[in-house]
Amino acid sequence: MLKPDAAVDAARNLLEHHRTERRQLDVLRRYWKGRQALPSVIPSAAPQEVRTMARIARVNFCEIVVSTLSQSMFVDGFRAGDDATDLDVWATWQRNRMDARQTGIHRAAFAYGTSYAVVLPGAPTPVIRGVSPRRMTALYGEDPDWPILALERVRGGPWRLYDETSVYYLAVNDDKVTFLESREHRLGVTPVVRYRDEDDLDLDDDVEPADRIVGAVTEDVPMTGQIFPLMRLQDQADLTTFGLLTAQWYSAFRQRWAIGWTAENEAAKMKAAASQLWTFDESPEDMKLGEFDQTSVDGYIKSREATIRHAATLSQTPVHELIGELVNLSAEALAAAEAGRDRKVDERQTIVGESHEQTFWLAGQASGIEIPADAEVRWRDTSARAFSATVDALGKLVTMLGIPPQELWERVPGATRQDVERWKAAAESGDSFRVLADMLERQAQDG
Repeated sequence: MLKPDAAVDAARNLLEHHRTERRQLDVLRRYWKGRQALPSVIPSAAPQEVRTMARIARVNFCEIVVSTLSQSMFVDGFRAGDDATDLDVWATWQRNRMDARQTGIHRAAFAYGTSYAVVLPGAPTPVIRGVSPRRMTALYGEDPDWPILALERVRGGPWRLYDETSVYYLAVNDDKVTFLESREHRLGVTPVVRYRDEDDLDLDDDVEPADRIVGAVTEDVPMTGQIFPLMRLQDQADLTTFGLLTAQWYSAFRQRWAIGWTAENEAAKMKAAASQLWTFDESPEDMKLGEFDQTSVDGYIKSREATIRHAATLSQTPVHELIGELVNLSAEALAAAEAGRDRKVDERQTIVGESHEQTFWLAGQASGIEIPADAEVRWRDTSARAFSATVDALGKLVTMLGIPPQELWERVPGATRQDVERWKAAAESGDSFRVLADMLERQAQDG
């Protein structure tokens, strides 16, 4: 356990890193939520309507990319090889409402490149919390799985410093850090699990960027996560939309002009603008009338669509989810259109699944339950494959390969762990096949 002075010094060092990271991550946050900086080509002395158009020109697709990936990843179960262990650890997950709260961990990991989970002993069950990297900074050494130290800014409470023995509670006021108290957690490791969007072996030894991507602050942002590669394209789409709006406002309609005549007041000008026929009584020989051709906005629309299509390719997001073009696609065609996204999801499930297994291991340690090294999480099937085709394939596995039906129940699309447990209980009473048939028929009707 660190002494109070050592805990304060450690927290002060991490606090400097945290503030730097926070400024950088705030740039990603703005792009994620559609509050990025206005196009820099707009002069500061631009008219009010121009600045208004610039504000509404932010057509944000970054959030769709993050949401599409997150909505394809839900942990539905945990296998540790022993039914009693599975149930005990899964009960901890359920009591912490992680069925819903796992999405916050996933979204932050995909948007920022990193997120965290904290697991601490509690009564009657260990406490699992997801933490954004904007609120936590972790220091790692030779072991990439467990940090040496981690500092968290807690909403409405004191800051927390974690190490392998204790949690230290601190009051932070600007640069002044005050030690409050410490509590041992007895978990043997720093109880913080890191979730990553991707596994990059060169992340800590990357090359310097040729130029800086500037958002709300003039600093480089971390080159990880789903948002960073799309920032330039998001800026392009915003600038194209701004050009589209200005073209619509100023020249997308026919404008008439008159030489040799000036309206006496605003009312006369509005009357002339609304008139289908103009007449002039004085000096008609000195009058000239004409009109400007209207500007076509098709080029702006096609340019923006091309940018969004490029963003879809770069992020492996189905184009129809960014553009909205989905016309009479069969289940097979839809599955083919989402094949790239499915491969991306499979990779993220492998990476994020390892972190979830660490979280389950920590929860087991806090509960006094030994979790084997080969334990794994089970992911919900969210692919676009036809339900009937999936059920047919499962049936063939049973009849052609002799796989016990009970081993395939958890692969039924939409089946939760609770469903599988009920089926197992029904199987012991000899009623399993009727329950499964009823469930499959109900899902087929819903689909």
